[in-house]
Amino acid sequence: MTRPLRVLVIGAGTGGMCLAHGLRRAGIDVAVHERDRTRTSGLHGYRVGISPNGARALRACLSPELFATFVATTAAPYERLGMYTEQFRELVSIGLNEVPHAGDGPEDREYNVSRVTLRQVLFTGMEDVISFGRRFTHYEQHADRVVAHFDDGSTDEGDLLVGADGANSRVRRQYLPHATHTETGLLAIGGKTPWSAQTAALLPAGVRNGFGMYFDRRGQFGITHVMRMPWGPDGAPREGIGSSDRELVGRWPGLRFDNTTDHVSWAVTTSRSLAPADLLDRDGADLTTLAAELTADWSPCWQALLAGTEHGADVALSIRTSDPLDPWEPSTVTLLGDAAHTMTPGRGAGANTALRDARELRDRLVRVRDGGSTLVGAVGEYEDLMRRYSALAVRESLEFMNDRGTARRPVVGPLSVFAQRTSLRLVDRIPAAKRRMALGMQKVRDSELV
Repeated sequence: MTRPLRVLVIGAGTGGMCLAHGLRRAGIDVAVHERDRTRTSGLHGYRVGISPNGARALRACLSPELFATFVATTAAPYERLGMYTEQFRELVSIGLNEVPHAGDGPEDREYNVSRVTLRQVLFTGMEDVISFGRRFTHYEQHADRVVAHFDDGSTDEGDLLVGADGANSRVRRQYLPHATHTETGLLAIGGKTPWSAQTAALLPAGVRNGFGMYFDRRGQFGITHVMRMPWGPDGAPREGIGSSDRELVGRWPGLRFDNTTDHVSWAVTTSRSLAPADLLDRDGADLTTLAAELTADWSPCWQALLAGTEHGADVALSIRTSDPLDPWEPSTVTLLGDAAHTMTPGRGAGANTALRDARELRDRLVRVRDGGSTLVGAVGEYEDLMRRYSALAVRESLEFMNDRGTARRPVVGPLSVFAQRTSLRLVDRIPAAKRRMALGMQKVRDSELV
């Protein structure tokens, strides 16, 4: 190109901000347009697991100090993954040191992350790059520029427009109007309960510092994530976290915008056929009450955990997934993250795939900067690769979370539940089978294992 490359990113989510950091560090002009009005607006969820795929992208795109800050601000690492019946009887327990990784560096680890905290880390040092309160409406493509339009009548223009605006992407709606989603038939309700000694006692002992999964006889399942942050309720760095991490946390300006405290994040996933028709219209305490009703025959400890929920942060969502899409002709508009490939949370791959998108696109735009590729050629190369690895992530995620209805059939359902529980208990007794299970769960989260 004869002039400096300029990239417009629509959406300041995980993938969009990772890309913005990578481009800025590469000396490429980037502007991020975010619909939220301030850096603390909106409810952005509770917890996300950053896998090696995601951590490698963050290390590649963030400055060394900011990547170290990311590591220092993550919650205490998990020790175990446990699977249980709805009465909290153990089916299988996997020590997370048994889960394979491709390397030993900080970018090869799993991280337990508050979504709010990660958002504030990614905003750090980017105040002059992000424009808040910018609701994208449409774009126009010209011979050598693309112009983004916003609902306040303003515009911005650049050489490339990246839609990083989530599953309901307006960029995708205009660019690929034939792209569709399929409902899995599942609905989820989530909330968080403040951490205390009493809360800890409600969880099975094996997952008081870990990740619990709970399966009932109707095909519903629940999860718990324990989040122990590296600072206390007063916001001061917690004792015992290590002097270098303590220093990073203490001087990190994002802590002023982060109100995350220790908690247990919980969720229950159910079938549309079991839930009331107005589930997605409910909010607040009504959602927690409904979650308790749907799981009324679960362990009293589960019910007590829900009873302690911090209301106002309850959420409900319909779980859906992107449909396969034939390759499209590359241009000066592209997509990343959920805008390109919405997936279920079944393998925890959504945010990590978005982060990989950011790294792959950044790498190819650097080649454009250096004269080694045309812009459209680089975008096409990125999209070809992105479609391949995201298709695997979408498929694996859907395999884990899909409402097949077997547990509600009068005969097949009970047999299916019995077979599932028997097989998990058998896996728990055979070390080689447990290792295979751990590898299968990890392969979509660590592509260097494949």
